[in-house]
Amino acid sequence: MRAIQISRHGGPEVLTPVEVDVPSPGPGEVLVRTRAVGVNYIDTYFREGVYERELPFIPGSEGSGVIEAVGEGTPDLVAGDRVAWCQVPGSYAQYVVAPAESVVTVPEGIDDDVAASMLLQGLTAHYLITDTHRASAGEHVLITAGAGGVGQLLIQLAVAHGFRVITTTSTEEKADLCRELGAHHVLLYPEATPERVRELAEGGVAAVFDGVGRDTFDDSLAALARRGTLVLFGAASGPVPPVDPQRLNAAGSVFLTRPTLADYIATTEEFRGRAGEVLEGVVDGTLRLSVGATFGLSEAAEAHRALQGRRTTGSVTLDPER
Repeated sequence: MRAIQISRHGGPEVLTPVEVDVPSPGPGEVLVRTRAVGVNYIDTYFREGVYERELPFIPGSEGSGVIEAVGEGTPDLVAGDRVAWCQVPGSYAQYVVAPAESVVTVPEGIDDDVAASMLLQGLTAHYLITDTHRASAGEHVLITAGAGGVGQLLIQLAVAHGFRVITTTSTEEKADLCRELGAHHVLLYPEATPERVRELAEGGVAAVFDGVGRDTFDDSLAALARRGTLVLFGAASGPVPPVDPQRLNAAGSVFLTRPTLADYIATTEEFRGRAGEVLEGVVDGTLRLSVGATFGLSEAAEAHRALQGRRTTGSVTLDPER
């Protein structure tokens, strides 16, 4: 089968197309032929060595496809089932072996590309909005990079929970998209100052959802209201340097958390519960997920360049047949 392999850490050029054997499912596992593969920022962290993983490896953790074979102990799944997954290493490939407990059945009406990119981003947005902060309905929240894949979902879920949404983005085109999704105020980066955010929020926001990291951290902290929460969930611009806890005191007794998805889908029950709500929202149209770009599997390097260069909106996928 064709796959992408990383033998050394570095830039997008280390994403190398290779031919490897098709894996076999063991007990409690399924073999899936992929139809679409999700590309996420976390993939770039593994590629660069920010997150450690033994070399060589096949990157990626998310996708959708059709089950071709099942191992022992998978009574709820059969060959031919259409499924999606996240948190399954080695997904940049034509075939993926996944634990049965890590996949969900995809309902009719959801395209392969959407299915391949809805879980990691959808589950991330879900736990961020429901479980990481102290904001209440009617209060203002700030979402950085609102036109990105997670950002778009955060806007929709935040509005659904009754928050007043302020978001930031880089172009008027992206700003229009954020407004269509329900954002109450959209600021382009030159005007996205803490002072402007605090003015719009009448004194500061109750929570900031910051997936940008180093470039926005100081402004995010300064935009908080007293006892607000800064939810730092990503580092698209690079990791944030060490933070003196006294800064939280000076900012108004604020809270800082650096969550990760794995801790919010730690059990099969929690994973399937969150996934079920995301799937329901996509099917009934209350949760809109847009795929901004699709590259061939052999074009994984270009997909990473586009993602890190902020040349995309919505989610990014790979076509395993190209």
